[in-house]
Amino acid sequence: MLALALGSLLCRPFLPEVAITVDAASKVPISPYIYGANHPEWDKTGELFTIARQGGNRMTAYNWETNASNAGSDWHHQNDGYLGESNEAGWTTRTFLEAAQNHHAAAILTIPTAGYVAADKNGDGDVNKTPDYLNKRFLKSFAKKPSGKYQYPPDVKDKAVYQDEFVSWLEKIKSPKTPVFFSLDNEPDLWGSTHARIWPKAPTYAQIIANNIEFATAIKAVAPKALIFGPANYGWQGFKTFQNASDANGRDFLDVYLAAMRDAEKKAGKRLLDVLDIHWYPEAQGDGIRITFTGEKDKPGTKAARVQAPRSLWDPTYVEDSWIANSIGKKPIVLLPNLIAQIKRQYPNTRLAITEYNYGGGDDISGALAQADVLGLFGRYGLFAACNWGVGPKDVGQLAGFKAYTDYDGKGAKFGNLSLGVRGTKPAEDSVYASLDTSLNGLMTLVIVNKTKEPRSYRISTPGYTPRAARAFIFSTPNLTAAAPTKANVLPGGASVSVPSESITTLELKV
Repeated sequence: MLALALGSLLCRPFLPEVAITVDAASKVPISPYIYGANHPEWDKTGELFTIARQGGNRMTAYNWETNASNAGSDWHHQNDGYLGESNEAGWTTRTFLEAAQNHHAAAILTIPTAGYVAADKNGDGDVNKTPDYLNKRFLKSFAKKPSGKYQYPPDVKDKAVYQDEFVSWLEKIKSPKTPVFFSLDNEPDLWGSTHARIWPKAPTYAQIIANNIEFATAIKAVAPKALIFGPANYGWQGFKTFQNASDANGRDFLDVYLAAMRDAEKKAGKRLLDVLDIHWYPEAQGDGIRITFTGEKDKPGTKAARVQAPRSLWDPTYVEDSWIANSIGKKPIVLLPNLIAQIKRQYPNTRLAITEYNYGGGDDISGALAQADVLGLFGRYGLFAACNWGVGPKDVGQLAGFKAYTDYDGKGAKFGNLSLGVRGTKPAEDSVYASLDTSLNGLMTLVIVNKTKEPRSYRISTPGYTPRAARAFIFSTPNLTAAAPTKANVLPGGASVSVPSESITTLELKV
């Protein structure tokens, strides 16, 4: 009934027509790892995500030998068994990894590098209530085991934890069917506040660079083919000044970091950093409310700002309402092109990842539109990996944004692996992303994000590509949980489809 009603709505004459041209000659590979989430609830989302990240503040002081961890500022700086009451060595990471790989997903595993891990699961509030807590409530965590003799289970009586021993064990238990990547801890630029018990002063540029080189060297010694992500730092101030580090001296942190890791490769004779990793929670706001993690606080202006916010990832004409834009003279942020330029300038061939982000509106159409737009941009700009933080089964809007790419027909149909050029869109009104799938006889798939409050007709021209069949699926407010199929027409040299207001349409074309 829903499909019939939707079809009747879309058959109305005189819909505004948008002419789109797809350039099949312009191809950019799309990484399969941009459709990711942190800590997915696999039993409720199915195989919607292609990569899973085990990250967050809890991993910084995670003791893999006993699964003890420290909550940091998230919960009174206490040690406890939140990550696993089991004392089976590595249980927390093993079960996470197995769940991801059982669902055919790659995994990013966080390796603690802060120098100390929790020694107990005693709870009882802030560890600073214990005299000499650093020596009594924590264990020293080392990058490399001096003897080089790894064992499982590890020695829990030696009063030390070795991260290369942890990685060596993970390399033995992982499945060869999907890759496992390693992240150099989590948001170290915030350690001075999130983990003040083990880093009472925030790290400097020099400290975190030396830290990352040391731990990356140890990881590569036991997992030479694994890709290493770093520094996983937080937000605009994180990758500009490392949260106002004392040795910033006006230097751009990522410029300094990338150049240092480039020099470290020359010295080591091998890459130690494979993927530049940042976290990006938009600061854009509307009606005075930030768009991220708002839920019932949303106002109409907040939703409108959320739909436009992905433009700050790329659009040189768009200035968002945020302290970031204000801090650079009310200018466009243009995040992805600028990051890509930094990499090219300082450390060519380094890949790029955003392993934490969230645009809010989890259960709303505005969240769906933003999520679909963001995923399309990640593919267009060649990101290697991306993981939403916080998306869960109740976030039907954000999940719809994922489904438009990874399960648009409810039977596992996916966006292609080559991004194609697109002309004819107006960024404030719509976004269109096109792909080819080289594994499916050149199947062409488009995702159309209609940001306007009016239905529209899209006429798609595909020069050099002659479709013979078409089908389309629409996500909109009445159908966020599952897409409604709708009619698509094959035309000479292209196709057409009509879409409702504020909707995501996945259009599939077959030759």
